Amino acid sequence: MEQKIDYSDASLGWAALALAASLLLPWYAMPDSGWLSAYPALFGDMASAPGWLQAAAYQRYWLWLPLAAPLLAALAPLCPTRRGQGLLLVCVAGTGLAALLATGYAIGPQGWAWFGWQDGLWALPVGQYGMGWGGALVLLALLMQLALGVARLGYFQGNEFVAGAVLLCSALLILFIAFPVLKSLSGAFLDEAGGISGAEAWHRLSSERIWNLGCLQGKNTCGVAWNTLALALATAAGTTVLGTLLALLTERSLVRARPLVRVLSTLPIVTPPFVVGLGLILLFGRAGLVNQAIEQLFGIEPSRWFYSAKGVWLAQMIAFTPIAYMMMRSVAQSVAPTLEEAAQTLRAKPMRAFMTVTLPLLGPGLANAFLVGFIESMADFGNPIVVGGQFSVLSTEIFFAIVGAQLDPGRAASLALILSTFALAVFVLQRMALGKGSYTSMSGKGDNGIPPPLPAPVRRVAMGVAMPWLAFTAIIYLFAFAGGFVKLWGRDFSLTLQHFQTGFGFEWDHGIVWLGAGWDSLWTTLRLAGMAAPLTAILGLLMAYLLARVQFRGRNAFEFGALLAFAVPGTVLGVAYVMAFNVPPFELTGTGLIILLCFVFRNLPVSIRAGSAALKQIDKSLDEASAMLGGSTLTTLRRVVLPLLRPALVASLVYGFVRAMTTVSSVIFLVSAEYELATTFIIGRVGNGEYGVALAYCTVLTILMLGATGMVQWLVGERKLGRRTTQAAPEQAQAQEQAPALAQA
Repeated sequence: MEQKIDYSDASLGWAALALAASLLLPWYAMPDSGWLSAYPALFGDMASAPGWLQAAAYQRYWLWLPLAAPLLAALAPLCPTRRGQGLLLVCVAGTGLAALLATGYAIGPQGWAWFGWQDGLWALPVGQYGMGWGGALVLLALLMQLALGVARLGYFQGNEFVAGAVLLCSALLILFIAFPVLKSLSGAFLDEAGGISGAEAWHRLSSERIWNLGCLQGKNTCGVAWNTLALALATAAGTTVLGTLLALLTERSLVRARPLVRVLSTLPIVTPPFVVGLGLILLFGRAGLVNQAIEQLFGIEPSRWFYSAKGVWLAQMIAFTPIAYMMMRSVAQSVAPTLEEAAQTLRAKPMRAFMTVTLPLLGPGLANAFLVGFIESMADFGNPIVVGGQFSVLSTEIFFAIVGAQLDPGRAASLALILSTFALAVFVLQRMALGKGSYTSMSGKGDNGIPPPLPAPVRRVAMGVAMPWLAFTAIIYLFAFAGGFVKLWGRDFSLTLQHFQTGFGFEWDHGIVWLGAGWDSLWTTLRLAGMAAPLTAILGLLMAYLLARVQFRGRNAFEFGALLAFAVPGTVLGVAYVMAFNVPPFELTGTGLIILLCFVFRNLPVSIRAGSAALKQIDKSLDEASAMLGGSTLTTLRRVVLPLLRPALVASLVYGFVRAMTTVSSVIFLVSAEYELATTFIIGRVGNGEYGVALAYCTVLTILMLGATGMVQWLVGERKLGRRTTQAAPEQAQAQEQAPALAQA
């Protein structure tokens, strides 16, 4: 019987993509971003020719196997059994993938890069450069064909979409997080000559400056490890409590004031990190308004008390509370009101229903908010360097070990290793705290309950803590932004727009002429951040879905790999990217792509944690119902799960965009003359003493990002849960409010 070929087989589509990429696109990286304009000339240039031409005409014969592998894998539909197709795909695509990666790392611009082969009998006539669009797409096609083969062998329950998603996400985590970070951390075990030395590693890791307990013996501070750990625990606890109170207020009580509360609570996340530090210094610094008022009223001489652990903790609380709020708002919206109604119907008072029903259901969100707050605090560099004074933490110590007068990458790697260990410990404790408990509150059943108002004691505490905090945040930003509208803060307070004109001036001369010095960096940052935000959200929510819905070996390692980008300071991640991607096969240093990738994978953990917290509350029966009705996994994700993840999607998009716009530490080593970013432009102006221009730029960025946040929320929309509202059913809402009193009667 003749075997019929299924032309809709996915392996054929990936083979077609690989063939087109190897015939039409440059195989190696192109330094000029405008290569499309000179496309026909690419075929005659050894540096830009497609893959098949490189192998046939330019003596790069090691490319034959990777080029032929996807075409041979396309023969899989001819196999009569699904298992036979899987074996063919795994063997052929796996071999091609291994050959492409092995030759990519082993052969550099001068030929063999390993074992000194280039000086012997096996010397190559030509070398190779970093992979371009052609090589990257062939690499992707081989990886996807390998995933198809794995699924057809019975793994991942035979689901080809899940297999492809797991292998793709795992490859991205290994390549852009684990590999550069581990390469950087491995420096802790190397001596100055580059050899492995256990004694040198022990000397660095056991340094008294890291572990001393001088603060318990009357000294000013303890070792940097204990300083970092104590600060991170205090910041994580404080931001989680404040974020939860703000989320409960906006979802349960202050409905009319919700837009104002959202703006004030998200303001710190949409501003560059130095704005918080500058605003606090204007208030509490030695020449700040508070110290001046105390001196005038009580005759107490101003001191530098603010430049300490207290100042760093306060700055981090302001900076990271919005992250906890955005995560907890998504979780608070997911709690089914009918559960609380049922508790009150059973004569539970509102406070008891809140403590025994609502609060336990917030467990995943609380744990995730604490974890992210802890890791954000440990990795923070901007606030400790601005207001830390003599209070040292691991991130600042790493920075000075890399760029200080005594360059010591080994010590920097040792400090980063300790920091990563702390993050791993908190991650394990979080998993143990959540255990195997169930937090599902959304299922396929209808839920038309009305979210009850907060119990009076909780509302009073929330109002008493959260509202003054929001007012304090507003005051800080009021003073910080005022600096952009005065000639010289502290000396000449006359109003002026000259700083804005210097940064963003323009005129009309047969079209708009951008005269301001800040336009180039702003356009570059907007372009890269606009691309990074959707990539961060899509990839993060996809990983969250895999972690919440798919059981596979290595799942815990998969999750920790995604969090590893937060477990190291941004400075270390930037240096790791420079070390990992300045040689073939992935030669990205100096390009905009490396900045884009750093944005995506640096901000990925928040997207994953937000999605995981939301997915824990969505019953798996919804996925099963969609599958029973014939929906594929991709259809279920698009039409069932994603609409319920809209708050998490908003949080991911907003966070990914604003953090890409305002990040400093992770990209400070990645920018180039062609790709200057907004934050590096601001740092340069501060270094030149042009504080007015820097603050004017910060004001423009803040307004721009507030508008972008509102646009994202408008485009994505709110999640529709089919619940009643007090406007739609006032008599039902009134009956609900009277239910506890009737039950007690």
